[in-house]
Amino acid sequence: MAAPAAAARWAARAARKRMPTDEEVVQTAAQAAEGLVFSRFKRSAVRDYDVEVTFEDGVLEVDVWINAPDDAETDADEVADEAARAAGDAVDELFAADDE
Repeated sequence: MAAPAAAARWAARAARKRMPTDEEVVQTAAQAAEGLVFSRFKRSAVRDYDVEVTFEDGVLEVDVWINAPDDAETDADEVADEAARAAGDAVDELFAADDE
């Protein structure tokens, strides 16, 4: 989930330059989250996963859920949290690239 300060930062950038479309933001966040999940788990080890991303009115929300075996070496909840943060970081980079 994006912090309010981050949402305000993204909204402020819109006034200066072309802002990425909502679809670009959502795609970027989803790809980053999924990429992180599968950098930590083999695809065959993940029973199911879900990445939900919304970007409305300058507010990014990312929810990641992973169903991995209980005996996995990596904690699924920690990876889900990392994936959500990676999604936010990717969106920050997307906006920063637009500022250049």
